[in-house]
Amino acid sequence: MNPALLSAWQTWALLSASFAALTAIFAKIGVENINPDLATFIRTIVVLLAFSVLLFFTGQLAVPSAVSPKTWLFLVLSGLATGASWLCYFRALKLGPATLVAPIDKLSVVLVALFAFAFLGERPTAQGWVGIA
Repeated sequence: MNPALLSAWQTWALLSASFAALTAIFAKIGVENINPDLATFIRTIVVLLAFSVLLFFTGQLAVPSAVSPKTWLFLVLSGLATGASWLCYFRALKLGPATLVAPIDKLSVVLVALFAFAFLGERPTAQGWVGIA
């Protein structure tokens, strides 16, 4: 795979997949001797701090009043869904092997395609994969 052939979104998507894979490995080791809910809380603090530093140093912090109510609503819903996903994921990793938990978790890919079709009217096309092969 030649990185020069990838579009920006494809590059970011592959990076996301790579970090998600590392997340499973790191989390499986991390929840070994701790309550999975506490592990999720610690992970959440790390994410919060990391993004705070990123936004501060890149000058991208926005005044909350500049964010529309619709944007707030959907970002809050997304945050709640993320939190629920993380809680379930860490609990599953605590109870089962990463080699089985992670692939089941990745069913989210199929669900995204179905939900995007149902709620956003999006249809996957082969054009999105141009440059990956």
